[in-house]
Amino acid sequence: MKTAELNPHTRGITKTFWYHLMAILTVSIWGTTFVSTKVLINYGMTPVEILFYRFLLAYCCIWFISPRRLFAKSWKDEGLFILCGLCGGSLYFVSENTALGITLASNVSLIICTTPIMTAFILYLLRKTETLTRNLLLGSFMALGGVALVVFNGSFILKISPLGDLLTLFAALMWAFYCLILKRLDSRYPTLLITRKVFFYGVVTLIPFLPFYPVRFETSILFQPVVLVNLLFLGFIASMVCFIMWNMAVKQLGAVYTTNYIYIVPLVTLVTSALIIDEKITWIALIGCTLILCGVYLAERKK
Repeated sequence: MKTAELNPHTRGITKTFWYHLMAILTVSIWGTTFVSTKVLINYGMTPVEILFYRFLLAYCCIWFISPRRLFAKSWKDEGLFILCGLCGGSLYFVSENTALGITLASNVSLIICTTPIMTAFILYLLRKTETLTRNLLLGSFMALGGVALVVFNGSFILKISPLGDLLTLFAALMWAFYCLILKRLDSRYPTLLITRKVFFYGVVTLIPFLPFYPVRFETSILFQPVVLVNLLFLGFIASMVCFIMWNMAVKQLGAVYTTNYIYIVPLVTLVTSALIIDEKITWIALIGCTLILCGVYLAERKK
Protein backbone atom coordinates (compact mmCIF):
# COMPACT_ATOMS: atom_id res chain seq x y z
CA MET A 1 0.00 0.00 0.00
CA LYS A 2 1.28 3.41 -0.94
CA THR A 3 2.34 5.61 1.96
CA ALA A 4 0.02 8.57 2.40
CA GLU A 5 1.57 11.91 1.62
CA LEU A 6 1.79 14.53 4.32
CA ASN A 7 -0.75 17.29 3.98
CA PRO A 8 0.57 20.88 3.53
CA HIS A 9 -0.07 21.77 7.19
CA THR A 10 1.91 18.76 8.44
CA ARG A 11 4.74 19.48 6.00
CA GLY A 12 4.87 23.05 7.27
CA ILE A 13 5.10 21.90 10.90
CA THR A 14 7.87 19.42 10.02
CA LYS A 15 9.80 22.09 8.12
CA THR A 16 9.65 24.72 10.87
CA PHE A 17 10.31 22.22 13.67
CA TRP A 18 14.04 22.17 12.91
CA TYR A 19 14.28 25.96 12.97
CA HIS A 20 12.50 26.10 16.33
CA LEU A 21 15.00 23.49 17.54
CA MET A 22 17.89 25.63 16.25
CA ALA A 23 16.60 28.65 18.16
CA ILE A 24 16.18 26.62 21.37
CA LEU A 25 19.66 25.07 21.03
CA THR A 26 21.19 28.49 20.35
CA VAL A 27 19.72 30.21 23.42
CA SER A 28 20.58 27.14 25.51
CA ILE A 29 24.24 27.48 24.54
CA TRP A 30 24.14 31.25 25.07
CA GLY A 31 22.72 30.60 28.52
CA THR A 32 25.92 28.74 29.46
CA THR A 33 28.42 31.24 28.06
CA PHE A 34 28.53 33.17 31.33
CA VAL A 35 30.64 30.32 32.74
CA SER A 36 33.30 30.63 30.03
CA THR A 37 33.25 34.41 30.22
CA LYS A 38 33.66 34.32 34.00
CA VAL A 39 36.58 31.89 33.70
CA LEU A 40 38.35 34.16 31.19
CA ILE A 41 37.76 37.25 33.35
CA ASN A 42 39.25 35.36 36.33
CA TYR A 43 42.33 34.72 34.19
CA GLY A 44 42.79 38.46 33.64
CA MET A 45 40.93 39.15 30.38
CA THR A 46 38.55 42.10 30.03
CA PRO A 47 35.02 41.73 28.54
CA VAL A 48 36.05 43.76 25.45
CA GLU A 49 39.11 41.55 24.93
CA ILE A 50 36.90 38.47 25.16
CA LEU A 51 34.50 39.88 22.56
CA PHE A 52 37.36 40.91 20.25
CA TYR A 53 39.00 37.49 20.26
CA ARG A 54 35.61 35.74 20.18
CA PHE A 55 34.44 37.53 17.01
CA LEU A 56 37.88 37.45 15.37
CA LEU A 57 38.08 33.69 15.86
CA ALA A 58 34.52 33.24 14.58
CA TYR A 59 35.31 35.32 11.48
CA CYS A 60 38.46 33.31 10.70
CA CYS A 61 36.54 30.01 11.05
CA ILE A 62 33.52 31.00 8.97
CA TRP A 63 35.68 32.41 6.18
CA PHE A 64 36.49 28.89 4.98
CA ILE A 65 32.86 27.83 4.57
CA SER A 66 31.11 31.06 3.54
CA PRO A 67 30.78 32.49 0.00
CA ARG A 68 33.89 34.42 -1.08
CA ARG A 69 31.90 37.53 -2.00
CA LEU A 70 33.49 40.55 -0.28
CA PHE A 71 30.93 43.30 -0.78
CA ALA A 72 27.16 43.50 -0.91
CA LYS A 73 25.15 44.05 -4.08
CA SER A 74 24.68 47.72 -3.22
CA TRP A 75 26.08 50.32 -0.85
CA LYS A 76 22.73 50.39 0.92
CA ASP A 77 23.01 46.68 1.70
CA GLU A 78 26.62 47.14 2.80
CA GLY A 79 25.37 49.79 5.20
CA LEU A 80 22.84 47.28 6.57
CA PHE A 81 25.67 44.79 7.13
CA ILE A 82 27.57 47.46 9.07
CA LEU A 83 24.45 48.08 11.18
CA CYS A 84 24.19 44.33 11.86
CA GLY A 85 27.78 44.22 13.12
CA LEU A 86 27.16 47.35 15.18
CA CYS A 87 23.81 46.34 16.70
CA GLY A 88 24.43 42.60 17.12
CA GLY A 89 28.11 42.95 17.91
CA SER A 90 29.98 45.88 19.41
CA LEU A 91 27.15 48.06 20.75
CA TYR A 92 25.21 45.13 22.21
CA PHE A 93 28.11 43.47 24.00
CA VAL A 94 29.87 46.65 25.16
CA SER A 95 26.61 48.07 26.54
CA GLU A 96 25.70 44.83 28.30
CA ASN A 97 29.17 44.25 29.75
CA THR A 98 29.47 47.86 30.91
CA ALA A 99 26.04 47.62 32.55
CA LEU A 100 27.13 44.50 34.44
CA GLY A 101 29.84 46.58 36.09
CA ILE A 102 27.38 49.29 37.13
CA THR A 103 24.13 47.58 38.08
CA LEU A 104 23.13 44.19 39.48
CA ALA A 105 23.40 41.12 37.25
CA SER A 106 19.75 40.34 38.08
CA ASN A 107 18.69 43.72 36.67
CA VAL A 108 20.63 43.03 33.47
CA SER A 109 19.18 39.53 33.07
CA LEU A 110 15.64 40.80 33.51
CA ILE A 111 15.90 43.86 31.26
CA ILE A 112 17.65 41.93 28.45
CA CYS A 113 14.64 39.64 28.35
CA THR A 114 12.45 42.54 27.25
CA THR A 115 14.01 42.08 23.78
CA PRO A 116 11.19 39.88 22.39
CA ILE A 117 8.52 42.39 23.43
CA MET A 118 10.58 45.26 21.98
CA THR A 119 11.05 43.36 18.73
CA ALA A 120 7.33 42.69 18.39
CA PHE A 121 6.29 46.30 19.01
CA ILE A 122 9.03 47.83 16.83
CA LEU A 123 8.19 45.52 13.94
CA TYR A 124 4.50 46.19 14.35
CA LEU A 125 4.95 49.97 14.45
CA LEU A 126 7.50 50.26 11.64
CA ARG A 127 6.45 47.57 9.19
CA LYS A 128 3.18 46.09 10.44
CA THR A 129 3.93 42.78 8.74
CA GLU A 130 3.58 40.58 11.79
CA THR A 131 0.40 40.69 13.85
CA LEU A 132 0.51 41.16 17.60
CA THR A 133 -1.78 38.26 18.46
CA ARG A 134 -3.34 37.73 21.86
CA ASN A 135 -1.31 34.54 22.33
CA LEU A 136 1.91 36.40 21.51
CA LEU A 137 1.24 39.19 24.00
CA LEU A 138 -0.03 36.96 26.80
CA GLY A 139 2.76 34.44 26.29
CA SER A 140 5.44 37.16 26.22
CA PHE A 141 4.32 38.79 29.46
CA MET A 142 3.85 35.39 31.13
CA ALA A 143 7.39 34.37 30.15
CA LEU A 144 8.78 37.74 31.28
CA GLY A 145 7.11 37.24 34.68
CA GLY A 146 8.70 33.80 34.86
CA VAL A 147 12.08 35.34 34.00
CA ALA A 148 11.71 37.74 36.95
CA LEU A 149 11.10 34.83 39.34
CA VAL A 150 14.03 32.82 37.93
CA VAL A 151 16.42 35.78 37.97
CA PHE A 152 15.75 36.68 41.60
CA ASN A 153 15.46 32.99 42.61
CA GLY A 154 13.74 33.67 45.92
CA SER A 155 15.98 36.60 46.88
CA PHE A 156 14.32 39.74 45.62
CA ILE A 157 16.94 42.47 45.42
CA LEU A 158 16.16 45.24 42.96
CA LYS A 159 18.61 48.12 42.91
CA ILE A 160 17.66 50.96 40.59
CA SER A 161 20.76 52.15 38.75
CA PRO A 162 19.67 54.60 36.04
CA LEU A 163 22.85 54.45 33.97
CA GLY A 164 23.32 50.68 34.22
CA ASP A 165 19.65 49.92 33.59
CA LEU A 166 19.50 52.32 30.63
CA LEU A 167 22.61 50.71 29.12
CA THR A 168 20.96 47.29 29.47
CA LEU A 169 17.76 48.59 27.88
CA PHE A 170 19.90 50.00 25.06
CA ALA A 171 21.56 46.59 24.61
CA ALA A 172 18.16 44.89 24.39
CA LEU A 173 17.06 47.47 21.82
CA MET A 174 20.23 46.85 19.76
CA TRP A 175 19.56 43.10 19.63
CA ALA A 176 15.97 43.76 18.58
CA PHE A 177 17.18 45.99 15.73
CA TYR A 178 19.79 43.37 14.78
CA CYS A 179 17.07 40.75 14.29
CA LEU A 180 14.90 43.18 12.32
CA ILE A 181 17.77 44.18 10.01
CA LEU A 182 18.46 40.49 9.36
CA LYS A 183 14.97 40.16 7.89
CA ARG A 184 15.85 42.82 5.30
CA LEU A 185 18.97 40.94 4.20
CA ASP A 186 18.09 37.26 4.42
CA SER A 187 16.03 37.20 1.21
CA ARG A 188 18.95 38.55 -0.85
CA TYR A 189 22.03 36.91 0.70
CA PRO A 190 23.03 33.44 1.98
CA THR A 191 23.01 33.00 5.76
CA LEU A 192 26.73 32.16 5.87
CA LEU A 193 27.65 35.37 4.06
CA ILE A 194 25.45 37.47 6.36
CA THR A 195 26.94 35.85 9.47
CA ARG A 196 30.52 36.31 8.23
CA LYS A 197 29.97 40.00 7.58
CA VAL A 198 28.33 40.44 11.00
CA PHE A 199 31.51 39.13 12.63
CA PHE A 200 33.72 41.32 10.40
CA TYR A 201 31.85 44.52 11.17
CA GLY A 202 31.46 43.47 14.80
CA VAL A 203 35.26 43.58 15.08
CA VAL A 204 35.65 46.74 12.96
CA THR A 205 33.04 48.72 14.92
CA LEU A 206 34.75 47.66 18.14
CA ILE A 207 37.87 49.68 17.17
CA PRO A 208 36.54 53.07 18.46
CA PHE A 209 36.14 51.47 21.90
CA LEU A 210 39.73 50.19 22.04
CA PRO A 211 41.31 53.44 23.36
CA PHE A 212 39.00 53.11 26.38
CA TYR A 213 39.15 49.29 26.59
CA PRO A 214 42.58 48.32 25.12
CA VAL A 215 43.10 44.76 23.85
CA ARG A 216 46.30 43.18 25.10
CA PHE A 217 48.07 40.30 23.40
CA GLU A 218 49.59 38.47 26.33
CA THR A 219 50.78 35.01 25.36
CA SER A 220 51.16 34.07 29.02
CA ILE A 221 47.36 34.32 29.30
CA LEU A 222 46.11 33.43 25.81
CA PHE A 223 48.06 30.16 25.50
CA GLN A 224 47.00 28.68 28.77
CA PRO A 225 44.94 25.51 28.05
CA VAL A 226 41.91 26.68 30.06
CA VAL A 227 41.87 30.05 28.29
CA LEU A 228 42.29 28.47 24.85
CA VAL A 229 39.45 25.97 25.43
CA ASN A 230 37.05 28.66 26.60
CA LEU A 231 37.96 31.03 23.77
CA LEU A 232 37.44 28.22 21.26
CA PHE A 233 34.04 27.49 22.78
CA LEU A 234 32.99 31.14 22.70
CA GLY A 235 34.40 31.78 19.23
CA PHE A 236 33.54 28.58 17.37
CA ILE A 237 30.44 27.24 19.15
CA ALA A 238 28.78 30.20 20.89
CA SER A 239 29.58 32.68 18.11
CA MET A 240 30.04 31.04 14.71
CA VAL A 241 27.72 28.03 15.06
CA CYS A 242 25.11 29.79 17.19
CA PHE A 243 24.95 32.94 15.04
CA ILE A 244 24.48 30.77 11.94
CA MET A 245 21.63 28.85 13.61
CA TRP A 246 20.06 32.03 15.00
CA ASN A 247 20.21 33.81 11.63
CA MET A 248 18.65 30.79 9.92
CA ALA A 249 15.87 30.69 12.52
CA VAL A 250 15.14 34.41 12.10
CA LYS A 251 15.03 33.92 8.31
CA GLN A 252 12.50 31.08 8.51
CA LEU A 253 10.43 31.91 11.62
CA GLY A 254 10.60 35.69 11.69
CA ALA A 255 12.22 38.05 14.18
CA VAL A 256 9.31 38.04 16.64
CA TYR A 257 8.86 34.29 17.06
CA THR A 258 12.62 33.62 17.16
CA THR A 259 13.41 36.25 19.81
CA ASN A 260 10.74 34.74 22.08
CA TYR A 261 13.20 31.95 22.84
CA ILE A 262 15.46 34.49 24.60
CA TYR A 263 13.20 33.99 27.62
CA ILE A 264 14.78 30.54 28.01
CA VAL A 265 18.28 31.95 28.63
CA PRO A 266 17.80 32.67 32.38
CA LEU A 267 16.30 29.20 32.80
CA VAL A 268 19.40 27.58 31.26
CA THR A 269 21.64 29.85 33.33
CA LEU A 270 19.80 28.81 36.50
CA VAL A 271 20.24 25.09 35.77
CA THR A 272 23.89 25.54 34.77
CA SER A 273 24.61 27.50 37.95
CA ALA A 274 23.05 24.74 40.05
CA LEU A 275 25.10 22.03 38.32
CA ILE A 276 28.45 23.80 38.11
CA ILE A 277 28.67 26.22 41.01
CA ASP A 278 26.08 24.63 43.33
CA GLU A 279 23.66 27.55 43.42
CA LYS A 280 20.40 26.77 45.21
CA ILE A 281 17.18 26.56 43.19
CA THR A 282 14.16 27.73 45.18
CA TRP A 283 10.51 26.83 44.67
CA ILE A 284 9.94 30.38 43.43
CA ALA A 285 12.48 29.80 40.66
CA LEU A 286 10.74 26.52 39.75
CA ILE A 287 7.45 28.40 39.39
CA GLY A 288 9.31 30.88 37.20
CA CYS A 289 10.63 28.04 35.02
CA THR A 290 7.09 26.76 34.54
CA LEU A 291 5.84 30.23 33.58
CA ILE A 292 8.69 30.64 31.07
CA LEU A 293 8.00 27.33 29.35
CA CYS A 294 4.22 27.90 29.27
CA GLY A 295 4.68 31.51 28.11
CA VAL A 296 7.03 30.59 25.27
CA TYR A 297 4.72 27.77 24.18
CA LEU A 298 1.73 30.14 24.17
CA ALA A 299 3.63 32.92 22.34
CA GLU A 300 4.79 30.50 19.62
CA ARG A 301 1.21 29.48 18.85
CA LYS A 302 0.12 31.68 16.00
CA LYS A 303 -3.58 31.01 16.58
